[in-house]
Amino acid sequence: MPKLKLHGFNNLTKTLSFNIYDICYTQTAEQRRQYIEYIDNAYNAKRLTQILTDVSNIISATILNIAHQDYEPQGASVTLLISEEPMLSAQLANAEGPGPLPDAVVAHLDKSHITVHTYPESHPDNGISTFRVDIDVSTCGRISPLKALNYLIHSFESDIVTMDYRVRGFTRDVEGRKHFIDHEITSIQNYISMDTKERYQMIDVNVYQENVFHTKMILKEYDLDNYLFSIEKSDLSALEQKRINHRLQREMSEIFYGRNMGEDDSMD
Repeated sequence: MPKLKLHGFNNLTKTLSFNIYDICYTQTAEQRRQYIEYIDNAYNAKRLTQILTDVSNIISATILNIAHQDYEPQGASVTLLISEEPMLSAQLANAEGPGPLPDAVVAHLDKSHITVHTYPESHPDNGISTFRVDIDVSTCGRISPLKALNYLIHSFESDIVTMDYRVRGFTRDVEGRKHFIDHEITSIQNYISMDTKERYQMIDVNVYQENVFHTKMILKEYDLDNYLFSIEKSDLSALEQKRINHRLQREMSEIFYGRNMGEDDSMD
């Protein structure tokens, strides 16, 4: 898409909001406590601040202020106030396609704000623990938070990802014509790397006339060993494996489809 010649400041606001879920099974109350403690330490305010700082670098912005907080008994929040630099990293800011993965952070972040909140929790009876991360990246002007998508997905152990992207407001060109979006997009998937697309099943719900885009992702391949904490599949009987698989898959289906599947205890 050719660059627009604008009159004054680019007033478009671009907001990317998404939830990342990591699912785990713990066999005992002690393992459950250890898992929550592990997650709380792995994604504390210091680590989240570094992740959001990297996001700022990716989308070419300047960090003005950082506020962060760890919570008792668990959880953390980080907020970055950001602003656009006069000199953007042209190669990254104007590049098409997916942004970098975690091992390829090369630019600066810019504009508005970024927030992250974590929510570790566990089922009281069936051993399922779910770690949720809520992230909002809101920018104004030329830069797009979509450039940080791949980095954020790969920065967490993402079993399920729910994403919303919206462009609000308008900006004028030098002839006074309003522009309600300044970049091409038909789906958030346009900005997701191919290796990520191959790993996840995806569903889109888009409202093009409102510049609203929604994508949900869930891992395609399922290996029970990836969802066990402090135990291995070989330690479990075939019946135990079947029961745990049933609980985990029901948990993931309920999160992905956004509704309860019913209290089917036939495997319990």
